[in-house]
This record gives sequence, C-alpha cells and structure tokens, in this order.
Amino acid sequence: MIALIDYDAGNMRSVEKALVYLGEKPVVTRKREEIVKADRIILPGVGSFGDAMHNLETFGLTEVIREAVEKKIPLLGICLGMQVLFESSEESPGVKGLGILEGEIVRIPKAEGLKIPHMGWNSLSCSHDGRLFEGLKENPYVYFVHSYYLKAKDPEIVKATARYGVTIHASVEKGNVFGCQFHPEKSGETGLRILKNFIERREEA
Repeated sequence: MIALIDYDAGNMRSVEKALVYLGEKPVVTRKREEIVKADRIILPGVGSFGDAMHNLETFGLTEVIREAVEKKIPLLGICLGMQVLFESSEESPGVKGLGILEGEIVRIPKAEGLKIPHMGWNSLSCSHDGRLFEGLKENPYVYFVHSYYLKAKDPEIVKATARYGVTIHASVEKGNVFGCQFHPEKSGETGLRILKNFIERREEA
C-alpha cells in the first residue's frame, strides 16, 4: 500500500492520479496507523515552507514521518515535500524543517533572462547510481515549479542536478529517503518511470 500523506498539499490529486495510472491504489491519509504500515510513503507539496511545517505539526505528522523513516519505509518527498525533509528554508526564517536530511533551502538568485519562479521543463544531469533514474535516457527532461532550491550539505546524496542560473540539487537519495524538487507526476513518461522505480524498488541502499 502506498500512503499519500495528506496535509492539504496542492498537488495531492495529481500525484494520486499518476499512481492510479500506474495501477496502484494509493491511500490519502493523515492517520499514523496507515502511514507506519505502508509499503511506500509519498509526501507531496506545493506552497510555502512555513505553511507546510505548520500543517504537518497541526495534523501531528512530523513525528509520524520520522517514525516511518526509522522503520525504513521508503519515503519520497516531491517539490515542497522534499524541501521540508531538510533543516531550514530562506522562505520561512526561524521555521525548522523535519531535519531528516542535512541541508538548507535557498532562494533562486535573480539573473538577467531568468524568470522566478522557475517554471517549465529542464534537463537533469543524473549520477549513475541514482535509483529513481534507472532505465532513463541521459539528461531526461522533467517539469519544475519553484522559487527556492536545495543546497544539500552532503554531495553524496545528490543524484540529479539541473541548471537554472545556479546548480539546483534536483533529486536526493539516502537509504530509504528520496526527494525530487521537480514534479514527476507532471513530467510525462519520464516522471511515470521515476514513480515506478520508486514503487518497485525493493532492496535498500
């Protein structure tokens, strides 16, 4: 069973729809007992870092997510759902993230010819050991919508990057924890393959 964590994230239904297309029956939930018994967990997200952490706290989900990670349940954070896995964000000074992974979220710097938010298709530069990207062609294109990006503390966990004025840490993997700054649910066949790789992966790193 795939648990889609419900904390009023904007892209919940599009992620659910993509999973159903892949033949899955995801459960949209904020119940601890369903989340910690799931085979896979997806944390979607669109919106602000501060609002996301407020909602996760309000619904009692922060400790549930940490518990699931401790139980080694594979967890995928998408866009804002990836960002809250880290420690902090310039978007919401003073608000602590989940701190499951080390790093910070910073604003994409203004530059001539670049629109912020970064919205649209970008190619990825993927490392060869990224489990989410198995079976994909070199430099696959995926869809982004964001104004802030990840700077991971440990470069070893970064499995894909993108260029948009700066180098964006676009995907991370550490043990059973995965994250994508882009939206696989909006990235066509490439995104569906990424979700399928996450769903079907059985062994751990």
